[in-house]
Amino acid sequence: MRYCINCCIHLLPNDLHRQCFRCRGPNHNNQKCPVCKGENKIPLYTDSKQMKLLAVLEVRTDHNESWNGFFCLRKGKLCSLIFGLIIMTLVMASYILTGAKHGLLLIPSPFHYGAFTSNPSLMDNESLSDMKDHYQPSKMNISYVKDYPSIKLIIDTITSKIEFITRQRPDLEELRKEEPHMFSVIPNKFLPNSKNPCWYEEYRGNTTTDPYATNSYALYSKRFRTIFDYLRKVFWNHLYHYKDKHYRLRCLPHFYIIGQPKCGTTDLYDRLRLHPDVRFSAIKEPHWWTRKRFGIIRLRDGFHDRYPVEDYLDLFDLAAHQIQGVLQSEERGKMNNIIIGEASASTMWDNNAWIFFYDNSTEGEPPFLIQDFIHAFQPNAKLIIMLRDPVERLYSDYLYFASANKSVEDFHEKVAESLQLFENCMLDYSLRACVYNNTLNNAMPVRLQVGLYVVYLLDWLTVFDKDQILVLRLEDHASNVKYTMHMVFQFLDLGPLSEKEEALITKSPASNTRRPEDRSLGPMLPTTKAILRDFYRPFNTKLAQVLFDDAFLWKRT
Repeated sequence: MRYCINCCIHLLPNDLHRQCFRCRGPNHNNQKCPVCKGENKIPLYTDSKQMKLLAVLEVRTDHNESWNGFFCLRKGKLCSLIFGLIIMTLVMASYILTGAKHGLLLIPSPFHYGAFTSNPSLMDNESLSDMKDHYQPSKMNISYVKDYPSIKLIIDTITSKIEFITRQRPDLEELRKEEPHMFSVIPNKFLPNSKNPCWYEEYRGNTTTDPYATNSYALYSKRFRTIFDYLRKVFWNHLYHYKDKHYRLRCLPHFYIIGQPKCGTTDLYDRLRLHPDVRFSAIKEPHWWTRKRFGIIRLRDGFHDRYPVEDYLDLFDLAAHQIQGVLQSEERGKMNNIIIGEASASTMWDNNAWIFFYDNSTEGEPPFLIQDFIHAFQPNAKLIIMLRDPVERLYSDYLYFASANKSVEDFHEKVAESLQLFENCMLDYSLRACVYNNTLNNAMPVRLQVGLYVVYLLDWLTVFDKDQILVLRLEDHASNVKYTMHMVFQFLDLGPLSEKEEALITKSPASNTRRPEDRSLGPMLPTTKAILRDFYRPFNTKLAQVLFDDAFLWKRT
């Protein structure tokens, strides 16, 4: 049985065959058929079952028909092929000319800033890198635009939206409600004869119990296992026995080096730990307050089990053992001069995890910050901040963390894209909401937000007094190490050093300097530097006002 496809294609499915009787029969002729008369139709062969036009398996021309239909089909295929080749050529040309790092020219690509993620359950089965896919902005070809005025318009929009608004500080009960376990472990009173916040905690294990068996730092990193092997060996020697019970000394840091990354914090740490009265955590950067307590080990790996506060306290056991030795010595009652430090450079700025754990009821702004919890336990803590020109910091950050294809052109492209993303956020949200937004910060190719020092500093000043915070400049530290180290010693109330001890600290070579292969790339493009100068200028101006020091304008760098 055969049907005229041109007749049937205009019919509804239920009437598909009922009205095609004129085309039936072995002697069908287009010229005689009243439906097909005057037209060249291509008959469609099917079996006796109802035909589905969307599931046609074979179409062939009637042997009695002319070759016109055949040539029409061939011509259609040829046109489609030519059109496809043209499209492919344009796509390839776009790819070659633009580098196609972030998208193709022919794909519609206006930037549109997505909504803030407010569902913590999204992280149950997805990593942070996967979360970036939830917030994947369209790519715009401003990557290689070297036209300073055009990018300056983006910066002007950002500048017009800047408002430094004091945040509402949460009360203590709200903090207790959010982190009940932490408050159950850390007491509100500490030993009076120690500069550090230390206390005795009952240990309920026995001699066969491994006190560090469940420590997440030891479990997840092979680098730290040697440290914990040593702690296991000496653990029982440092327990305090009283009335058939065992107690261990627990301590929190007396001071924190809280930021910023690529600003000389490693060099400061390496010099400070040479001081005879200074002890640091067993790991230089535990990142517990900002990441580990939320279960973040590495950003690319997403969330794991949260590190309890006990795991963090274990990192100070070496220092606690030395402090305990003094407390239990013959000179009991004497003030212990040993102070403990911690140097996670993420502490000042990284509050990215809040959106997944705290209620988002503040229009995109975090209701709780790291400093709220630190202050709740240690209202007398001392904080050290090392800063540098944010323009140079960003370039150094890029050179250190970029894994491949590093170049000044690539850096320029990433700066332009990040500015576009930041602008789109500022059009809808407050400055604080954008600075602390996880999805935006993970989407930006370079960490522009880390250089917005004054935003973070003002938030720390809402809970800590100004005299508890020492702010240094890397530029000053690099030109006069002795001067900056004396400022730090004075700030921490450290005792005088011998000439030999001071020389060891101040004359040591600089730590964590730029790698030779990164130096070979040279400085950033002048256009990129001018763009970043304009972007950071209003933030540097406010920082200089807050610190009463025009050196933080970084005009000469």
